[in-house]
Amino acid sequence: MSSADDDALLGPGWADCAAASATGDTAYLQALLDAEAALTRAQGPAAAGEAVTEAADAARFDVASIARRARAGGNPVIPLVADLTKAVGEEYGPFVHRGATSQDIMDTATMLVAHRALDPLLADLARTEAALARLAAGHRDTALPGRTLTQHAVPTTFGLKAAGWRSLVLDARDRVIAVRESLPVQLGGAAGTLAAFTAYGTEDATALVAAYARETGLAAPTLPWHTLRTPVADLAGCLAFTAGALGKIAADVLTLSRTEIAELAEGSGGGSSAMPHKANPVRSTLIAAAARRAPQLAAVLYGSLAAEDERPAGAWHAEWEPLRELLRLAGGAARDAAELTQGLRVNADAMRAHLDLTHGLIVSERLSAALTPLLGRARAKELLTELARRTHTEDRSLAELLVQEPELTGIDLDDLTDPVRYTGSAAALTDRALERR
Repeated sequence: MSSADDDALLGPGWADCAAASATGDTAYLQALLDAEAALTRAQGPAAAGEAVTEAADAARFDVASIARRARAGGNPVIPLVADLTKAVGEEYGPFVHRGATSQDIMDTATMLVAHRALDPLLADLARTEAALARLAAGHRDTALPGRTLTQHAVPTTFGLKAAGWRSLVLDARDRVIAVRESLPVQLGGAAGTLAAFTAYGTEDATALVAAYARETGLAAPTLPWHTLRTPVADLAGCLAFTAGALGKIAADVLTLSRTEIAELAEGSGGGSSAMPHKANPVRSTLIAAAARRAPQLAAVLYGSLAAEDERPAGAWHAEWEPLRELLRLAGGAARDAAELTQGLRVNADAMRAHLDLTHGLIVSERLSAALTPLLGRARAKELLTELARRTHTEDRSLAELLVQEPELTGIDLDDLTDPVRYTGSAAALTDRALERR
């Protein structure tokens, strides 16, 4: 039976996603063991490194027991070291955890967990980006109302909207890649001076840090970062940004898939327990939930930057659960975003029909610019204001009323009043956005 934090009863957004398994208790335990084994290999002797590596298999340890015993020392490394030392045996047991402090192993394991969880997240962002590129190219010229402050503004295109979503996904990807490549090991000993490693016979303790980094596959830090929490803050930033970027897509889909709008629809909506007719936008809903939670979790991690002394009481302990939750939320949101965008249905007919909801007033900006040179600014404004009023009172289109104005005889009003012909540089902007790789 899995541990309670892995069951995801209240976490459908990350249930069964790769980030869930990469951050579960067993995965975290394996990362702790990998950190210990890598440290022994880096220090030597080789036989000790081999013995610890062979013993460092999470399946051989009782994660629930370690979790219970962690209360005594405030972290799981202490009971794990005792269990690992016993598992390694009398000959090589003394080489386990030699010179390290608990935070060295806990921080290094956390970086390993993050690195492993970010790989599938990046794969899902790639799937999302590819789907959005197809949507942007396929709907380069599909016009729909641009909406500002909830109201129709001027026409835009769905291609430009999808290109904007893709741009955010690529921004998230770039940030995640940069952070993943910089995730460092932690090695400093009790107070970040590496003194114990020298006491145990290491000739160049600073070189040991580089060797440790090579063994783990993580980066080598310039300094021990027990209270210099840039790596965690960087993770907080890129994960919260990723959730928010995907949340923007979800927010738009949720709005445009409303029954009365129906310009978009999820490929396979979720059902309702009470209303059989419903196909709820569940993927967007779960992404939106992640986007709402991520900033608060990131705030905890940023708050831990203010860590006292050479190793703080409570600051690094406060990071573990929020960071794991952020990894899960962002990973789940990326998985859902890939599924959402790959199956998204676009109703171009509804988009076109909605361009006429304001009786043609959606192109009033264009008409104002076109008529001002002919009529003067004051008269153009007066005429359009009057005709705008009449479109509502008479339930007639702006184009119909303009045709009746003698001042406008000879002007190509068909072109000026067609909203599809007033999308500005949307197509060119879409093309430019799609050049980004």
